[in-house]
Amino acid sequence: MGWLITKYALTALGIVVVSEVAKRSDKLGGLLGALPLVTIMALIWLHVGQQSEEKIANHAWYTFWYVLPTLPMFLVFPFLLSRLGFWPTLAVCVVLTLVLFGLFALLMRRFGINLL
Repeated sequence: MGWLITKYALTALGIVVVSEVAKRSDKLGGLLGALPLVTIMALIWLHVGQQSEEKIANHAWYTFWYVLPTLPMFLVFPFLLSRLGFWPTLAVCVVLTLVLFGLFALLMRRFGINLL
């Protein structure tokens, strides 16, 4: 139980650090936010949890493919924010990402990469 609490605390700390840095510097906050911190932590937790190398490698592999359809959100969000406000923009971006992910998964299936 103590290890689980430690994992949660360290993971949350990473997110808090990024958001606090972003308050002070847009560029540095963006850079830290662009780093795959969640994936790095997940890979570490999988390794520490003694998961197989195949399981860890699969996580990295699928993360690569899942990131691609999320990228347009980062262009659409700043464009819509001043027009719609925060919550509607966030909702539009979530829906956009889900639609793009579905289309991307269908496209990748043609190349033998099964994402769904």
